[in-house]
Amino acid sequence: MEDTPVAPSSGRLAAFFGPRVGGLPRVFWALWTGTLLNRLGTMVQPFLGLYLTTVRGLSLGEAGLVMATLGAGSLGGTLAGGALADRIGRRATLTLATVGSGVSLLALGYAQGILAIVAAALLVGMLLDMHRPAAQAMIADIISPRDRPRAFGLLFWAINLGWAIAMVVGGALAQQGFLWLFWIDALTCTGFGLLVWRMIPETRAREHGGAGVLTGFGEVLRDRVMVGYSLICLAYIFVIMQGMTTMPLAMKEDGLGPRDYGLAIAANGVLIIIVQPLVNAWLARRDHSLVMVAGFVLVGIGYGLTSLASSLATYTATILVWTLGEITAAAVLQAVVADLAPAHLRGRYGGLYGMAWSGGFLLAPLGGTQLLAIGGGPTLWLTCMGLTFAAAAALLALAPAIRRRHDAVLNATFSSE
Repeated sequence: MEDTPVAPSSGRLAAFFGPRVGGLPRVFWALWTGTLLNRLGTMVQPFLGLYLTTVRGLSLGEAGLVMATLGAGSLGGTLAGGALADRIGRRATLTLATVGSGVSLLALGYAQGILAIVAAALLVGMLLDMHRPAAQAMIADIISPRDRPRAFGLLFWAINLGWAIAMVVGGALAQQGFLWLFWIDALTCTGFGLLVWRMIPETRAREHGGAGVLTGFGEVLRDRVMVGYSLICLAYIFVIMQGMTTMPLAMKEDGLGPRDYGLAIAANGVLIIIVQPLVNAWLARRDHSLVMVAGFVLVGIGYGLTSLASSLATYTATILVWTLGEITAAAVLQAVVADLAPAHLRGRYGGLYGMAWSGGFLLAPLGGTQLLAIGGGPTLWLTCMGLTFAAAAALLALAPAIRRRHDAVLNATFSSE
């Protein structure tokens, strides 16, 4: 009697990884590798406030001004990056922005005096996020609509993996000298740019480069679906960023210190790294609007439950809840932008979406700290829950239009094959 053959482990691995990472072009993996490299070196921003107050001797108010200036620069940088991606190409914009980021980070690291530091921070803010619309447009150029959610999800995973490692390494290096952070961040940014220039061809079609800057953005702003979607994303990002900005302050009011916050928020990165690759392909096949609504509701529940938290264990539990929502929404957030954008305006659409992120980063600490000061933690967290529930309701209203645009993109793809 013959033994039943056992499937080789390589076959099982192929069956597991194939639907998750298979079938994507080499250009995507070059971009993915560069993104991971870039995020592994992202060490300046998280430790900037500490650097400014301890090494440069700035007051808390002056440090706040510098970081707000960096955020304001990011708003302009994403718009400029979107326009450049459509005008001069994705490859050139990515290279210019990332190499420029490396130079500007070193300028910030060596700047002395409040005026020089503010000027360098403005330049860093403009350049650090300038590459994002180009990267988003490049993925839309080279990946089919059906595979875009999977591709964007893999990029989201690389960003979080790099970020988690950078936090650990950056904290250790900061004790040896903050200048290490600026040099490593600058070198990884520059390395990303050189990798793009060396390994990634231009993906923008030649006939798509003619729209003027103002004309192009005017067309984007006339797209009510995209504008509405960006405003919904702004509300969502404002909420999700409270975990990185005001949560340590709220935990301090409950007698918990920086170490407790570090342990609690680490659950966010660990859960994303473990869970996101397992569920992303499954979520990508579902209705995009409903996936985002489910994600927003989970985020709202998680932040609402934070109003009841008072210990390390309960804060960690609420973080796990809203992280599941973040994973769910992230599976399709950028894919919707790619569906909405005409090919010749993909960079500018990405720029408007990037503004929602930059605006959320800028407004989150300003609005969150005010809510915390006025009514304490419960007021802040229940407001966050209300905002995400309102965003979910608005997304449900917008869902038919998003669905029609997605179906039109799929039909156009099939007819061209």
